[in-house]
Amino acid sequence: MALAVALSAPPLGAQAADSLATLTVRVVVEGEPAPGVTARTLDLAPVVGAVTDERGAATLRLPAGARTLLLSRLGLHPDTLRLVLRAGQDTAVTRTLVERGEELAGVVVTATRGSRTVEDEPTRVEVLAQEELEEKLYMTPGDIAMLLSETTGLRVQNTSPSLGGANVRIQGLRGRYTQLLSDGLPLYGGQTGSLGLLQIPPLDLGQVEVIRGVASALYGSAALGGVVNLVSRRAVETTEVLVNGTSRGGGDLAFWHGDQPSARLGYTVLAGAHGHRRRDLDDDGWTDMPGFERVVVRPRLFWDPAPGRSLLVTGGATLEDRRGGTLPGAVAPDGAPFREATGSDRYDLGAVGRALLGERTTAGLRVSATAQAHRHRFGERRERDRHATLFGEASVTRAGARQTAVAGVALQQERYRARDVRGFDYTFTAPALFAQYDATPAAWLSASASGRVDEHSEYGTLASPRLAILLRGSGARLAGWSVRASAGGGSFAPTPFVEETEVTGLAPLVVPRGLRAERARSGSVDLSRVRGGTELRASLFGSRVRRALLVREAGDSLALTNATLPTRTGGAELLTRVALDAFTLTATYTYVRSTEQDPNVADPRAAGRVRRPVPLTPRHSVGAVASWEREGRSRLGLELYYTGRQPLAENPYRAESPSYVLFGVLVEQRVGRARLFANVENVFDVRLTREHPLVRPTPIAGGRWTTDAWAPLDGRVANAGVRWEL
Repeated sequence: MALAVALSAPPLGAQAADSLATLTVRVVVEGEPAPGVTARTLDLAPVVGAVTDERGAATLRLPAGARTLLLSRLGLHPDTLRLVLRAGQDTAVTRTLVERGEELAGVVVTATRGSRTVEDEPTRVEVLAQEELEEKLYMTPGDIAMLLSETTGLRVQNTSPSLGGANVRIQGLRGRYTQLLSDGLPLYGGQTGSLGLLQIPPLDLGQVEVIRGVASALYGSAALGGVVNLVSRRAVETTEVLVNGTSRGGGDLAFWHGDQPSARLGYTVLAGAHGHRRRDLDDDGWTDMPGFERVVVRPRLFWDPAPGRSLLVTGGATLEDRRGGTLPGAVAPDGAPFREATGSDRYDLGAVGRALLGERTTAGLRVSATAQAHRHRFGERRERDRHATLFGEASVTRAGARQTAVAGVALQQERYRARDVRGFDYTFTAPALFAQYDATPAAWLSASASGRVDEHSEYGTLASPRLAILLRGSGARLAGWSVRASAGGGSFAPTPFVEETEVTGLAPLVVPRGLRAERARSGSVDLSRVRGGTELRASLFGSRVRRALLVREAGDSLALTNATLPTRTGGAELLTRVALDAFTLTATYTYVRSTEQDPNVADPRAAGRVRRPVPLTPRHSVGAVASWEREGRSRLGLELYYTGRQPLAENPYRAESPSYVLFGVLVEQRVGRARLFANVENVFDVRLTREHPLVRPTPIAGGRWTTDAWAPLDGRVANAGVRWEL
């Protein structure tokens, strides 16, 4: 670690001596000096750091101004140090760290506009670190769907069974409310489509950050349900090649290369080719697993010209074709073939930059542009379209020893053009003002308040406030305990792209008129304790969505309308994690109760049942993951997931699904520069088509043939491969 910090230190000697300050940090544990503690900056790029000596002291030469440092060492709780340094002055501070049995990395969160570690962040942020990402990489190297589906509070829901489309539901809310970002940029569109999750290889991810609940104050209306921020791997001098094959006819070939030509310049390149053979597992002539071919290319450039200045430039191209529906020579129950297919081309370009304007002031800039073209086939009907997203944001951050203020402006434009259906084209433009204030008035208290106002060209003024508070225990009895509470509100700008139209397309949809913005409020309380190698967490959450979009049958067509009654969601989450040397056990439980207005009730004021449980929302979910690792060379992982009963809608075979259990096994062995891995998912071969057919006897309004996928369609899947580090 000392070597890594030394190599990353910038050439401070190039700066004027009168602009630097000397900081000496002394770290103690239970009154005794703590050698080997790394002290590194969080607000400078490249990082400046040093390691404490046998006296527990480390000395750093830093640019004057407000500085934030992370103190960390294996076996100790990480801590964040904030202070203001004066040019030419020597400053000495002493910090006490608390022992822990196992290091749970001091991860820096980027999704909340600050530079806090996850332990210091008032907003609850779930962080999937590099080790967890690597484990899921060996299970599904071609996409992040499994990575997210096995995260507490998240559910990846199949929205197009024949083509495999899926979105992410956060704490029971519909997938359209989840904003998917890459390094804080909407590179997958303002409203991520059902194929977005399936087109993102995890090989070049450094970590994943998840914010649950209304996050519109941070990222606008598309984040009504929460945010999933994919943080890229930084440039290191290595080349990796991954080859994988599955028992169901799938294959992956991925390449990742990183290099640092100089201390200030680095780059990475991701390239991948992924495919799958079309499969009909129950021999009814209908596709259960889509066939597809996909190519992905994503280069990134990292430039750090001086301390406090950085630039990330990213670009990407994804080309894919998918095929579903009836197999060649087969027919649907009406005696005719039904072809489903989707072709998609996505191109994006984005940049994230920051620069120091003074001792305490930093300017930030984020810009991106995304263009997507789709070619849909629904039976004999063809729909072609184009989506475009333009995004820009400029902000100024003023940092002090115990407080940070952020203010900025943003502009986002969404454009949609359909070639084969009329009446659905739109251009939404939304300039916005936002502000955030973070304060740490005491070591046991941190708070964050943020607000945003969007002036939407179609839906008017949309205001989004958010408040989060963190209380941390101190002293021998309360050390490791913390309480987080957060509440927020926001709006969602409706579009015709809902879960139902993912399957039917837009042609069966009545052109919507007079829709109003959806409004939501959410809140949560989290109690957690981290002590030694044990982590415990309990959470309560709730949300209320007014004017939620409903899809109603209108003869043979579908119609969008705003609900009169609110959608209410509430629940609880429990997590426990135990780390003992090479063994780790994680157990989770999630309870969700979500109800909405029944779209089939014409008048919600009428007597009788007007509300229904939200379909495909299991009341109870349980997960258990055990892993054993030996010296970084061998790994064994076992997973078990229980999904409770789910209410079903428009299903002619049953009104409620049975519960089911999924079990998986992963084995990894390092041999020289290669890592050999093998994985079996769904060992018990749970499959929806073992309970009832996927295809309906007759299509419903909109021409849809398939039922909702409440369980896996692929059954037992084994995969094996190798990952070389060249």
